[in-house]
Formats: sequence, C-alpha cells, structure tokens
Amino acid sequence: MDSFTVRTARWSARHPWWAIGGWLVFVVLCVGIGGAVGTNSAKTADYRVGEAGRAEALAAEGHLERRPTEQVLISARSGTLDLDAARDAARDLTARAGRLPDVAGVAAPRLSADRGTLMVEVAITGEERDAKDKVGSLVAQTERVRRDHPGLLLQETGSPSISKGVDRQRGDDLALSEAITLPVTLVTLLAVFGSVTMAGVPLLLALSSIAAAVGLSMVASHVSPDAGVGTNVILMIGLAVGVDYTLFYLKREREERARSGGRLGSQALVEIAAATSGRAVVVSGLAVVASTATLYLASDVIFSSLATGTIVVVLVAVASSLTALPALLAGLGRRAERAAARRARRGKPARPVRGQGGGGRVWAAMLRPATRHPLATLCLSVLALLALAAPLGGLRITEMSRDTHSRDIPAMRVYDRLNEAFPEQRVTHQVVVRADASHAAEVGPALREVARRAVADPLFAGASEIRTSPDGRTGALELRVPYLGDSERASDSLKRLRNDLLPATVGRIDGAEYGVSGDVARYADYPAHQNGKLPLVLAALLLVTFAMTVYAFRSVVLGLLGVVLNLLSAAAALGLLVAVFQGTWAEGLLNFRSTGSIGSRVPLFLLVILFGLSMDYQVFVVSRIRESVSAGVPTRQAVLDGVRASASVVTSAALVMTTVFAGFVFLHIIEMKQIGFVLATAVLLDAFLVRILVLPSAMLLLGEASWWPSRPGPVADVTRKEAADPAGADVR
Repeated sequence: MDSFTVRTARWSARHPWWAIGGWLVFVVLCVGIGGAVGTNSAKTADYRVGEAGRAEALAAEGHLERRPTEQVLISARSGTLDLDAARDAARDLTARAGRLPDVAGVAAPRLSADRGTLMVEVAITGEERDAKDKVGSLVAQTERVRRDHPGLLLQETGSPSISKGVDRQRGDDLALSEAITLPVTLVTLLAVFGSVTMAGVPLLLALSSIAAAVGLSMVASHVSPDAGVGTNVILMIGLAVGVDYTLFYLKREREERARSGGRLGSQALVEIAAATSGRAVVVSGLAVVASTATLYLASDVIFSSLATGTIVVVLVAVASSLTALPALLAGLGRRAERAAARRARRGKPARPVRGQGGGGRVWAAMLRPATRHPLATLCLSVLALLALAAPLGGLRITEMSRDTHSRDIPAMRVYDRLNEAFPEQRVTHQVVVRADASHAAEVGPALREVARRAVADPLFAGASEIRTSPDGRTGALELRVPYLGDSERASDSLKRLRNDLLPATVGRIDGAEYGVSGDVARYADYPAHQNGKLPLVLAALLLVTFAMTVYAFRSVVLGLLGVVLNLLSAAAALGLLVAVFQGTWAEGLLNFRSTGSIGSRVPLFLLVILFGLSMDYQVFVVSRIRESVSAGVPTRQAVLDGVRASASVVTSAALVMTTVFAGFVFLHIIEMKQIGFVLATAVLLDAFLVRILVLPSAMLLLGEASWWPSRPGPVADVTRKEAADPAGADVR
C-alpha cells in the first residue's frame, strides 16, 4: 500500500503547476493573514517567575508597579560643568518632557557627588515591555534641548532606550547574518550539485518556508505570546532544516536517476525518493517537533516562544518538501529528459548525473576504523566525546543582565557613565508588602523599619519614600544598592534583604504577603525557576526521543542507542560552549566579553534543539540501513552500505547547517552567539564523529540485536513495482 508521502508526491508530480501554485498561494496567505492579525507580544506579566514575579504581581494589583525610567545626563563638553547653565537646561527638559503624553512624571534634578553631572530622571507611562515604543518622543525632546544648549553634553539612557537599542542591533545583526549565510549556503549547494538550478531549489524552498512560518507564528502568538525571539529562531532553524530536508529528498532523487541509467522517468524517481527520503523527512520533522514541544513544560514565555517558532517552521519545511519539492523535481526532471532526448537525436553522449550515492574512497577511509576495529573505535570515540563534555562539570548559569549588552549600543555607553557618576543608581530592590485589612496599619511602620536597618547596612545606599495603595493594604519601598547588578555584592544585598531584614520586620505581620523584585531578584529567581523545571523537561525529552526512534524503526535497542548518542553529542557540544564562553581565551577570536557564565536559557534550549536535530541524521542514516536489511542484506553489510550511501548527503547537509548556525556567532547578543556556536559545533560533531564512527561501530557490535524485538520485514520496492507496471508510472 502506498504511503502518504508517496501519494502526495505522485499527485504533485502529475500536477506540478497546481502543486507549485498551491504552495505559493499558501505562503502568500500565511504572510497576509499574519500581517493582518499582527503579533501579540508578551506583556510584563508573562515574564514573572519566582518571588520577584509574585512581588511584581502584588505591586501591580496595588497600582504600585515600578515605572520604566529614562535618565538624561547633563555635563560639560569640556572643562568644569557650569551649574547654572546645566540647571537651565534641566528646567527646559523638564518642561518639554512634562508635556509629552507618554511621560508619567519628571523627578527633580540630581547632582553627582563630583559635581560634574546633573541627572534628570523621567518616568514613562505603561508597562516595561511597552516603554521602548514610547521613548522616541522623549529622545527627540532631549535632542532639541541639546541643540538649544550647545555648550552642554546631553546624553540619555534607561531601560526603554537600551531595549530599543538592543532591538535595533538585533535587526542589524540578523541582516548581517543573512548577508553572510545566504551566499555561503548557495556556494556550498553549488559544490554539492554542480548546478545553479539544483542549488537554488533548496534555498528558495527554505526561504519561502521561512516567510510562511513568520506569518503563521504571528497567528500563533495570539495563543502563545511572542517574546521577541520567534523570528530569530525561525530564520536560524528554518534555513537549516529547510535546506536539509530538501537536500535529503533531492539527493536521493538524483542518486536513483543515476542508478536507473534512464530507465525510469521523473515521476517514478520522485516516488522512490518520497518512499525513502520523503518518509525520513517526515519522521525527522515530527521528531524535532516532539522534542521541541517539551520546552512548553518549562512554563516560561521565552521558551514557549522559541518552541512555537521552531515547531511552526519545521512543520512548514516538511510540508514544502512533500508538496512543492516533488513538483519542482518532476518538472526539472522532464526538462532534463527532453534535453537528453535532443542530445541523443544529435548523436551526442548523455551528460553524467551528479549526486549518486554509494560512497567513495573518502567515506571508505573514514569508515575503515569502525569496520575493522568496531570496539576500539567505539571506545575511543566515546572517550573523545566525554573529554569534550568534561568542562560541563563547571557550568555556571546566570541570567544575562543589562550589563552584558554590547557597548556598540549608544545607550549602554551612557549607562556606564550613569553608573560611574551615580553609583547609588546601579541597583534598586523593590520591597512589596500586602496585608489583610485588619493589619493594613502595620505595613507602613514595618517598611520604615526595613528602610532604617537597610540605611545602616553598607550593602545598601539609601531608601525611597514609602508608597501605599489606594486601599491602604499594599505598601512598596525601594532600596538602592551601590553595586552593579551582576556583582556578588548586589547578590549579597538581595540575600540580606530576603533572609534577614524582611523576616524580622514585615514577616511579623500576621497573614502578610511580601517579596522583593527588581533586576537582581529577577536574575536570581529565573535560574532557580529553570533548575526546578529542568528534571521534568529532560525526562520528557528523553522519553520523546526514545518513543520517536522506536516508532520509526520498531526497535527498542535503537531507541536506547539514539538516546545515548544524542546525550553524548549534546554534552560534548555544551562542554565546548563552557570551555569557550566561560573563559576569556576566545574573546578576541569570537568578539565577545566573557561574563564567566552561560546564559540561563541557553543550555536547556540547546539541549532540546540538539536532540531534535540529531534525530535528523539518526533517522536518515538508520533508514538507509533498514532499507538494506529489509531487502535481505545481513545487518553488518547493511550498516556499511547504509552509512556509505548516506555519508555524502549527511555531510553536505551538515556543512549547510554549520554555515547557517556559524553566521549567528557574528552577532553582538551574547546568548545568540552562544547558541550559534553550539549548534554549529554540535552538527559537525554529530555528522562526522557520531554518525560516521560511533553509530556504525555500535551497530556492528550489536549485529542482529540492533533490531530487537523484531527484524525489519520486506518493504514495497517502488522501483520494481513500477518497472513491472508501466501503466502505473512514467517508466522509460
């Protein structure tokens, strides 16, 4: 019985213009509908986790949430600051900013301890996440004041302007990545196929899949909010898997064309590719989707956004390889056949077809260790992977704070000046307390006691006025800390507040809810939240990987082997990540400033994605082996034949994927650098070490036990069936 992939490919090959036209209509509809509904961006409340999140929720319910703020620094262009001129400029700025609809208030100017800088702090209306879209009018007014006071230097920073700068930098980085990745990918594909047309097919399908996925992700954001990273992951994963899936399919069609020697027509060749590589693409895509879906268990808006983008683009890429690709291949194949017929009539020899499988001297040499000494090869390869994974034992995870942003962003350079001139502005903790109505009168005195104790502690630099909610039940106090947010002293101040000051004061109010929020609290609470979810996500990931492998090959042994190989590959890549990014030796080489840690979201996201991508190669290689076993070939010979037959396409696909991921190493955002580096490294390790040495060695040692509990039975041979039934296919 024909599989779904074969039936779909057959219809597309018979109706190429309908299939291609339908695909283009689908892409246009996705983009159009996505543009019409827009993106539902995540709100501030969507990011709340841990005690910091609970404190922010308490503050929001009492209308005491912290407002996003901008700081305008007024200083002399040279020499000593003229205080009268600076105060005049501050009054001008205060008057202009006060008239803006997006400004909630302007604080009185503050002079730095060295009397060299005057600061005007401006509060923006609305939520933190929306402030970057409102800060433009204030920036414009700051620029006007600067022009009116040419003797002074006015510079602006703050969370909104920094976020706006990060977004702009991210856009510029992605444009640079595309400018690097697309030409290099095209050159790689040209080297693989030797034809501009055939090289362009994977790239065009991948780009159209990305466009459709971006539109669909906008629709999906109304179910799972977008955290601003969805497009990044769609571009990264979409280009990689889109090209890979097309490459798997296309290389198999050309291999069968070369093998048939002109006896089979385009439709028959497309159906063979659909029955083999097409099925592998579907299984691989479902494996990536299933493994990525485990990220939803982390209960984190950014992980959910990453998962949604990955799932959408992978499903779209699979759909394109099942519909538009067979139509394109059939059309191109018929054109090649007509050209070959014309050459034959003119008495010219047929052009050789590139892309046939069967291995070669290079692959035979690479497989020789596994063939001759499988046990030694397996042991040495595993030891090498474990050695690469060893640095993982020193993994240090931290939330990447504002201080880690690139100083190429102008607002970040002003932020550094702000920290130098006003060290007490570096960190602010917000203490929020809510009590029952019967104990509301106790909230104020308790918070004043917190402020009194904090002022006497060198870890703190002062306290704000206490704010109270309209109903009197909720109070908020801000405590300033003169240390950078990613410093140990700032972390110590949070511990002192949570473990000592609050339990001894507000903690004594019967039934009171209280907590500490702020940047340092967020940086501390998010890794703790993630570590709590890690066992659940990891267990689900291992189970999904095992289940998908067993489903694909009906083998428990291969299911267990797949889990072990994926763990080894991912651990080795993450170990390299730690060795490179937690140290300083590679800073100049990769253009980054080490924080001595790895971004808190990076390891879990990479672990999930690496498992999914590793399944691509696992499914493709083992599918070729299983084909041979199903045809009656002994397992040992089937392993060697299968690896040799798939080695070329796997390594070609790996080079394309590596090119795509390596482009992200050039980005400024440290977490994107780390993700790009690990994915590029992992793909190379998986393709050249795991699938060429470890997998064949293990399967050669296991022998027939690889297929336990059942050996693969015979499968329908599309080639033979159609050769015997010319009426059912286009057979030459």
